[in-house]
Amino acid sequence: MYRWVSISRLQKKQLVSSFSNTATHHQKPNLPSPPPIRVSLTESAGRGVFATRRIEAGQLIHTAKPLLTHPSLSTPNSVCYFCLRRITANSSPHQLLFCSQDCKHNSKIFYDVESRADWSAFHDYCRSQGLKYPLLAKRLACMIISGAASADFIDILQPESLSSEMISQMDEGFGLLRNAFTKADITDEQMTYRLYQLSLTLQVLSRQWYASVLSRFRINAFRIELAGGLYEELLSLAAASIEAEIAVGNAVYMLPSFYNHDCDPNTHIVWIENADARLKALRDVEEGEELRICYIDVSMGRDARQALLAQGFGFRCNCPRCLSGD
Repeated sequence: MYRWVSISRLQKKQLVSSFSNTATHHQKPNLPSPPPIRVSLTESAGRGVFATRRIEAGQLIHTAKPLLTHPSLSTPNSVCYFCLRRITANSSPHQLLFCSQDCKHNSKIFYDVESRADWSAFHDYCRSQGLKYPLLAKRLACMIISGAASADFIDILQPESLSSEMISQMDEGFGLLRNAFTKADITDEQMTYRLYQLSLTLQVLSRQWYASVLSRFRINAFRIELAGGLYEELLSLAAASIEAEIAVGNAVYMLPSFYNHDCDPNTHIVWIENADARLKALRDVEEGEELRICYIDVSMGRDARQALLAQGFGFRCNCPRCLSGD
């Protein structure tokens, strides 16, 4: 579940210098403070996010823009193709929508490449198999081919350990992805100029790259369910479950991907109008305490939670709630 604009991983602290001379003294600009968090290693769950000061219940901890998104195949004509905001459905089922000129312009980092290929076979495969992560791989490949991202763009994210059987099951999707690019002649002279060199295209379209990004999407991608209301009205909503059909799409983030899971979380991630994530404290959090979110529906029973976490995220939960049998 570990879930644009390429941003700093830890939102580095902004330093402001004051300048003075014999005539005037310039005041420091009123810049926003960095979020009250740090990313550090945990004892048993890899990297985690910790509070650097006391955070009160209901406080907005930070926001996060996605590194990349992709709409659900069931919602391409009802959400923005870039930010996933819900919009009025278009009468033409083949015409993609953008909620603003900014989103249409920002989509050039992938859409100039994506629109050159026929994705019908690839989308049919994903739809028939109920797959969503290959769609993110498609979009990332288009970003890399356009020159907007490097081939190791998401390498900092934790990968899932894939068995040889799981990797072999990816071959059909990889073949369809590569065929779509090959038939679109993405490697023509104009494109290779933008790539700097043809070898980058071959690097992107390799089985090793495809398996690598899917292994990261599998445990770092968030399903986006838009609330469309005030956060205070949403505290009763559980985190989205893996198989729900109401999601508008999926997205990958940098900082939110470092949040570990707890079946009794102290932090909540929510999407109001688009794929911009908002993380708020569910209860008071003390300085030094780890901030955790719930990857699944918190209302599920212990056995169901354990099975879903093992199947979807590859780990057994040992949080206090699970250890107590709740």
